[in-house]
Amino acid sequence: MFRQATARLLSRSAAASPKARPFSTDLESAPAADQAFVDAWKKVAPNMDPPKTPLSFMKPRPPTPSSIPSKLIVNFSLPYASELSGKEVDMVIVPATTGQMGILPGHVPTIAELKPGLMTVHEGNDVQKYFVSSGFALVHANSFADIIAVEAVPVDRIDPTLVQKGLAEFTQKLNSASTELEKAEAQIGLDVHSALSSALSG
Repeated sequence: MFRQATARLLSRSAAASPKARPFSTDLESAPAADQAFVDAWKKVAPNMDPPKTPLSFMKPRPPTPSSIPSKLIVNFSLPYASELSGKEVDMVIVPATTGQMGILPGHVPTIAELKPGLMTVHEGNDVQKYFVSSGFALVHANSFADIIAVEAVPVDRIDPTLVQKGLAEFTQKLNSASTELEKAEAQIGLDVHSALSSALSG
């Protein structure tokens, strides 16, 4: 009985939506979604101008191409700056929590959490290297990638002497830690400085 009811519900929903749900920022769906909000607002408060929705401030999402493009479009942002905006590159390698992840044009849509480590941006023979502390990489179906980091710095601006000093300091703190909080803080510092050291050597 339960299986029959489930099958009926699934067949109805499949008939009602034969194609995948569009993204809210797709070219076709964005104006319709905004207009639906405006129409609903006018029914409730006809004498007030409707507020602008987030879609009013967003560029429409480019359509997913039918073939894999030759370039990946990358946006790399920090809370206080935009490092890369709409940059066409061949590949990006990010330090995901599951391991180093290479992102190429046509990559499957993915959300990956970042850990402290080396991020490289490849464009021909040119390779830009950044150390990122943490964040997320959002890879879209249309060969766009948004990389958001809490903190990042070009590798050539890192002082190796300070990294080794910090590594020694946090190793000593971890060995002498007496509480769980002190151990956790020391371990975080040690992990970050170890990742900095690896980024400099890699």
